[in-house]
Amino acid sequence: MTDGDEQPPGRTTDGDEHRPAVDAVDAVDAVDKASAADAVAANVSANAGADDTRAETARAADAGADSAEVDAAVDTIAPAPAPAPAPAPDAAPDAASLPHPVAVPAPYPVPMAHVGEPTRAVRKRRRWPLWTALGLALGLVAGAVPGVLLRGPAQDAAGRSAAKGDPGTAAQRRLGERMLALLDRQATALVGADRAGFLAIAEPAARPALSRRYAALRALRVTVWRPAADGVPEAADGQPGQWRQTITVGYCFVAPDCAPSTVELDARWRLVGEEPRLTALEPSGTDPAGVRPWQANDLAVTVGKRVVVATTTAQRSKLPGLLAQAEAAARVADRYAVGDARPDRYLVYYAGKTEWRRWYGGGRPKWTAGYAVGVGGGRHDVVLNAQTLTPDGVDDLLRHELTHAASLPDRGYADRADWWLVEGLAEYAGADGQPVHRYEGLTEVRDLLRGGWSGRLEAVAPEADASDSRVGGAYGVGYLAVRHLVDRYGEQRMLDFYRAVVHERRSPAQAADEVLGDPWSMLHDECVAYVRAVVG
Repeated sequence: MTDGDEQPPGRTTDGDEHRPAVDAVDAVDAVDKASAADAVAANVSANAGADDTRAETARAADAGADSAEVDAAVDTIAPAPAPAPAPAPDAAPDAASLPHPVAVPAPYPVPMAHVGEPTRAVRKRRRWPLWTALGLALGLVAGAVPGVLLRGPAQDAAGRSAAKGDPGTAAQRRLGERMLALLDRQATALVGADRAGFLAIAEPAARPALSRRYAALRALRVTVWRPAADGVPEAADGQPGQWRQTITVGYCFVAPDCAPSTVELDARWRLVGEEPRLTALEPSGTDPAGVRPWQANDLAVTVGKRVVVATTTAQRSKLPGLLAQAEAAARVADRYAVGDARPDRYLVYYAGKTEWRRWYGGGRPKWTAGYAVGVGGGRHDVVLNAQTLTPDGVDDLLRHELTHAASLPDRGYADRADWWLVEGLAEYAGADGQPVHRYEGLTEVRDLLRGGWSGRLEAVAPEADASDSRVGGAYGVGYLAVRHLVDRYGEQRMLDFYRAVVHERRSPAQAADEVLGDPWSMLHDECVAYVRAVVG
């Protein structure tokens, strides 16, 4: 995909032109009030009484997944109009003015997106899932640590991040305390579904952007929002009365007791007398994970039993089908969770062309269809590229990426030599038990064996500029090596080996001896021999 791609032919419209115009932020507030107590999101029926806006749970029926596992329909968040300078208490909208749930047949129509991509001599169906984690492991590397290793700052016993900056003057510290107190008030309002309270600390010019932020976070069912100051506020150069402050926020979606993910934000303030007034709350340029989708766009969100799926309002018609497919993929990925517990929820974002270039910093190789990125709290968000997906590639891709989210440690893996194991497990999950001879990367594996690969698993990871065939062959080698370990020892012992190597950072030699009871030199050669035997 190139920046100048035309819209792919045959793109399906979102089919929502029939919806009545509504104040979507007010609609969100009505839903918030109905769901704040039990954190259960719902759509408000257009036929509900004006004095009863309790939401109904929409089911994604006939979408290829167990309907009992899909417990919410689509919350649509449109751009918010600018509120009045003095925020008034929220008024519940008339129920008849609210949008109906979106009904979309399944499977959902995925845009064809071959425009602008390089011609491939290999089969395309497998190409995109095979490459997803190359963007994960190579495209996001910062120093020696892959991008999926991103983690939040250390926290104290109260869950607040330790201050990073200079303690500053006493006046700066006092000002910082007042600012943090205001942010705490705003956090309470956000979690409590109080939009007026959320906006109250801000100047009028800042409220439209904050209204959109509020709507997106409420749609994602924010349950924790815990701001902490990273040092003292600093006066803005050449702007008397203006101050800047870096804060770190711990946040949770859906689950009320999760280990919080973290995000860095730049808060900007203006002093009115001695009272700070928030003028902007923007993404921080120092946040290692980059701009989160909820910081950049209005979002449409749907929540299931195991997965939250979000996209832009223009793509909202895709959500029912995507949720059904993601729920099915989550059932597979849950089997490969490594650690104390499986993820409380998988969070999947579906990115259009513009969003793909911006979310989480962008910059992925043009052939990447998806990636997982660490956001702290042991959690990895998954992003899918709407421009490069085909309908028959989504299920494999979701199984692959959600398995990364389930199996990677919070700090990720730092040793490139382990690439075959990390990607091999995700490919094994993506294949979902299909016979080995049906794996569509076998031709590329054969080409790799004939093209000079050293035969060492620790050296199979492709370079960022590798050819299509080289990349596909490397993923195939990882898949076949993991498949051999499963055939020989079973899935659980293979996962124990994975945990020892990737989580506990033991060498394969040590892990093989302690976990599998066999020397790694023998098992390595067995894996390579199996690869050669399969492809002939």
